[in-house]
Amino acid sequence: MAARTVALAVTEDVPIFEAAIPCEVFGRARPDLADPWLYDFRICAAEPGRTTLGAGFVAGTTHGLDRLADADTVIVPACADVHDAQPPDLVEAVRAAHRSGARVVSLCSGAFVLAAAGLLDGRRATVHWMYADLLAKRFPKVTVDPGVLYVDDGDVLTSAGTAAGIDLCLHLVRLDFGARIANLLARRLVVPPHRAGGQAQYVETPLARQDDDGLAPLLHWAAEHLDKPLTIADLARRQHVTPRTLIRRFHAATGTSPLRWLLAQRVQRARELLESTSEPLSRVAERSGLGAEANLRHHFTRLVGVSPGQYRRTFNRRSPSPRAGD
Repeated sequence: MAARTVALAVTEDVPIFEAAIPCEVFGRARPDLADPWLYDFRICAAEPGRTTLGAGFVAGTTHGLDRLADADTVIVPACADVHDAQPPDLVEAVRAAHRSGARVVSLCSGAFVLAAAGLLDGRRATVHWMYADLLAKRFPKVTVDPGVLYVDDGDVLTSAGTAAGIDLCLHLVRLDFGARIANLLARRLVVPPHRAGGQAQYVETPLARQDDDGLAPLLHWAAEHLDKPLTIADLARRQHVTPRTLIRRFHAATGTSPLRWLLAQRVQRARELLESTSEPLSRVAERSGLGAEANLRHHFTRLVGVSPGQYRRTFNRRSPSPRAGD
């Protein structure tokens, strides 16, 4: 089985976490998993030698950006600053590598480099949810999906923020050498062996903004009674306002409607129960206020991106054996 060349393209001050992920996944020889090791890893920079990354870490960069063009896979970690123009030499080197047939991958805000190179035009891509609006505004030809862990578009792949880079790198190993090697490596890294790319980035739904118009007590009360059949009329009575006034104030405080907020909170409660208990899905549905098990499956899969059963198997090590349909 031939080794594949992976080139990591770094610039000054790139965040250390996203730069370290490819080094850990592809750059450490693990002969007990595969002998010889499956990847030839190189770190490339505009000026070979020593490049200072974020937080003062120094990387030995023995290759120039011109070496990206002869790599099988090129990985661009997060940007030093998404608000700055991306380095022209890096943008051109990534573009040239793609023209040469390299598979090009971005982790977190590295998507801004790929977008600047034109590689994301007409494609669906993701990025850390904090930067999604900025990416979409700056590069309108890109279809930005802020709700997934990673997007595999064949020769161009993008990931969401921080830990989602691990998921995408393991996905690359799985594509290159199969599930067995990827799963063994995931176990070595003590991470879930497979989180589907379509899984949500798990942005928590806030209880209220600071300018909550006095709704905070109501929201906390509702969060403690999610298993009850709450309606807009119920919430309005408790707040001593009309339903119309409640809807207006609710949107100002949370950015969403009362019913959508309740649904997001109930799905969040279901996540917590799936992670921490082995209760059957029917009971999880009841305790989270989603009613029937079918309702839990529908809303959970729509909002989270994976089924309740898949989620439990990933995040709850005490989970029961999967059932058909999970």
